[in-house]
Amino acid sequence: MGKPGGFLEFARREAGHRPVEERVRDFRPFEIPLPEPLLREQAARCMDCGIPFCHSEYGCPLGNLAPDFNELVFRGRWREACEILHATNNFPEITGRVCPALCENACTLNLAGAPVTVRAIEMQIAERGFAEGWIRPLPPRKRSGRRVAVVGSGPAGLAAAQQLARGGHEVTVFEKEDRPGGLLRYGIPDFKLEKGILDRRLEQMAAEGVCFRTGVEAGADISAGQLRKMFDALLLAPGAGVPRDLAVPGRGCANVVFALEFLAQQNRINAGGTIDPERRISARDRRVAVLGGGDTGNDCVGTARRQGAREIHQLEILPRPPLRRPADTPWPLWPRLLRPSSCDEEGVRRRWSVSVRRLGDRGGVVTELHGVEVEWTQGEQGLRMREIPGTEFCLEVDLVILALGFLHVRHEGLVAQLGISLKERGHIQISPAGATSLPGVFAAGDATWGTSLVVRAIAGGREAARAIHEYLS
Repeated sequence: MGKPGGFLEFARREAGHRPVEERVRDFRPFEIPLPEPLLREQAARCMDCGIPFCHSEYGCPLGNLAPDFNELVFRGRWREACEILHATNNFPEITGRVCPALCENACTLNLAGAPVTVRAIEMQIAERGFAEGWIRPLPPRKRSGRRVAVVGSGPAGLAAAQQLARGGHEVTVFEKEDRPGGLLRYGIPDFKLEKGILDRRLEQMAAEGVCFRTGVEAGADISAGQLRKMFDALLLAPGAGVPRDLAVPGRGCANVVFALEFLAQQNRINAGGTIDPERRISARDRRVAVLGGGDTGNDCVGTARRQGAREIHQLEILPRPPLRRPADTPWPLWPRLLRPSSCDEEGVRRRWSVSVRRLGDRGGVVTELHGVEVEWTQGEQGLRMREIPGTEFCLEVDLVILALGFLHVRHEGLVAQLGISLKERGHIQISPAGATSLPGVFAAGDATWGTSLVVRAIAGGREAARAIHEYLS
């Protein structure tokens, strides 16, 4: 405990935001880090609660030792805090920016609604580590002579690759895109995660011996059989690549797009890339409807606003979440709450409990969205939805973005060639140790459980790396 009674002396202070009128003109980060004196006060609020739920099964999937690095930050022992943070987390500079902070939800102080600002502290420890030169490549002292192929360079694949390389194995990461990073690069907008943050970590991994082969699609450019002959073990971490679609009339129109198409294009442009004008998806001067109220939907809203959308509607089929913790998810469980988003400040019209019936088009271009309000009731078989008569509505739209989540990993190509077992919902079936039904083939991340959090993917990658290391040993 850094400061006895610190949680009574200091109030919770969160990172600030750049003014709305300024930040919507660019794609630079919108958060403003706390000054060091304020950050040390926030670290002093950690109360040595006896049972630290923040790194239990209810909190951080990585088991980040928040009480330990909070105390060290309060005492100004930043280098030790950096070492403890990296003992459990490969990429704290990323989770400190994009994680919803399950640790804060499980913090004992959250019983009073004012948890320790763990996410901000985590991010600034990592930034201090890079600035001071404490975060350096950690190549192994000796090599095992074993070769591992990692398919996919999202957070699960990258975490596993780094752990395996540090364990002495020769690791090659295959990525179908032109640059590594997966959804970290081509999914999360730059105003949440600048890509220079990702690139400096990739440079560290390359110096540790990880080889990146980009523009290579496993299962197409290189077959499953070739991979199994060339490598001693194979890790599948391609993510959940099949997006959930919208089965309504008008879906096939050109101005109805998936969220990832929209977000990836803007990230490529921010990186200096060029897009074929005929394929360019722009919200400038358009009336935009974003279907989906999750993080990806919010990312689309923020991107559309920065592109200069005329107006933005965000529609969600589920009910509006409560402002206070519901009784069915008591602390320290993760509750479904109405959490503030930076996009709310930037201008969006949000509606809950609405269903899209059809998209009206003119000459193959959607011009109208027809929807209806719905009611949810709890039945014996779970929630049931029904349309409310007389609540039909119509929105004039020029661009519809589908941010409805993802179903499962793509089955065609590599997964089909390997013939591994799948779960009922189409995810890759794995053992508790991450092994698939095929010896020497492992899987991790969203490919095994569906769309989830970056922090959970990192944890899954680390677990898979441990299992692969044991297998190769």
